[in-house]
Amino acid sequence: MSRLDILLLRNTKNQGIPSFNFLLRKMTAPCYTIKKKRGTSMSKRWYYLLSSCLAAASFLAVYSCAPKSGAAVSEVAQGDAVSAPSTEGSLAERYPLEALTMEQGRSMKPSPTGYGGSVNFQRVELVREIAVNFQGSAFSKDYTEDRSHVYAWSDLLESKRTSSTTPGACLSCKTSSIGTIFAEQGWEYAKKPLSEFIGSPHPGIDCASCHDPATGALRPIQPGFLEAAPKANINLTQATQRQMQTYVCAQCHSEYYFEPKTTRVIFPWDKGLGAAPAWQYYETKPAGFDGDFTHTLSGARLLKAQHPDFEEFSGGVHGQANVTCADCHLPAITLEGKTVRSHQITSPLLTIKESCMSCHKGKTEYWLLAQVKTRQDAVYAAQTRAGQAIAEAHQAVAEFAARKPGSEELAKAQALLRMAQWFWDYTASANSMGFHNPVGAMENLSIALEAAKNASLIAAASK
Repeated sequence: MSRLDILLLRNTKNQGIPSFNFLLRKMTAPCYTIKKKRGTSMSKRWYYLLSSCLAAASFLAVYSCAPKSGAAVSEVAQGDAVSAPSTEGSLAERYPLEALTMEQGRSMKPSPTGYGGSVNFQRVELVREIAVNFQGSAFSKDYTEDRSHVYAWSDLLESKRTSSTTPGACLSCKTSSIGTIFAEQGWEYAKKPLSEFIGSPHPGIDCASCHDPATGALRPIQPGFLEAAPKANINLTQATQRQMQTYVCAQCHSEYYFEPKTTRVIFPWDKGLGAAPAWQYYETKPAGFDGDFTHTLSGARLLKAQHPDFEEFSGGVHGQANVTCADCHLPAITLEGKTVRSHQITSPLLTIKESCMSCHKGKTEYWLLAQVKTRQDAVYAAQTRAGQAIAEAHQAVAEFAARKPGSEELAKAQALLRMAQWFWDYTASANSMGFHNPVGAMENLSIALEAAKNASLIAAASK
């Protein structure tokens, strides 16, 4: 069994157990004869030490997050509201307090740790290496931090990444009309220009994106997710209410790509959840899909990760402990004397008392915030090192291409860059700065750093 097979097995069957099998070692064995002359580098020792500490902390945290035997689940934890409203009128009319909290999402606020939040700044201000690493991609023109759900439709229309060639598939997660659109047109909507849908009125993300308008029950409607669910052993017909509290988020907060020719929204879950299974899947060039863009400097054909929050969360401590997205991002609050779930849907760090302390009893808000920031700072530092190494590798490979265009060694260096950028971007494009799964994030960034360094070594050896 290869190192890649071992890593894939772990990601598919037991995502919560960390294992540092660097899959690129098999691919880049010749590079190690150049690099490994005097033992493990300081950079690697730092990664091993920090990753081990994060792993230990994550295992300990499982016991505080996991439901205790015999513990009662509160009424609010089982549903979206304590009261049972009338079935007449729209969802917003029947759940006025929840609708009110959703509107609070219009007040844009940064995260207390400095990562995430709902302020729409350009990500390049935080992740400087984006300026180099996405050259040749639309993300080099505009990579704005997401705002809250109430802005989803307007943010899509205002994005500088959209153009006359942008496909209708891009509205799949931006409007609650997607269920109706798909029922009427099937996947034909995905091939149509987005401009055809802009002219007709469509709601953005609203109650009906997650709730059945007639019954109020939770159910996903995004067709790409509905088709992919069986690949992840998700049975939507038998899912519990608590499972649905995660699945309605997963329908959009997951990695995807557009299938060539059809522009169908495909989730790369055939080989499991996680960066490594997705990487192996993409390397098969499914339906002819070989990447999202070609880098203008290095000429490498690259993949662009798309907010794999569900995949990250599923392999992390909270996901393994059966915590749901709603437990943290839609906490139970008291409003006008009633207990409801807040639908502002923002960083839990803005509601630590409600989002965190119901499980982490006996801890202070300051302590909990510090735990999150410590992990995010560590991931951000590792992400920056990997991202900068990738930026340097793009330049080195570009110079190599000018000296030896079309050479076999150039192709190897470009393949390593493709790997490096994928594992880096898988963490960088997610919304938690690694907090959903800090051990997995550090593993991905270790792979990214090593692959980037080896790409640069190949380029340097050609001089």
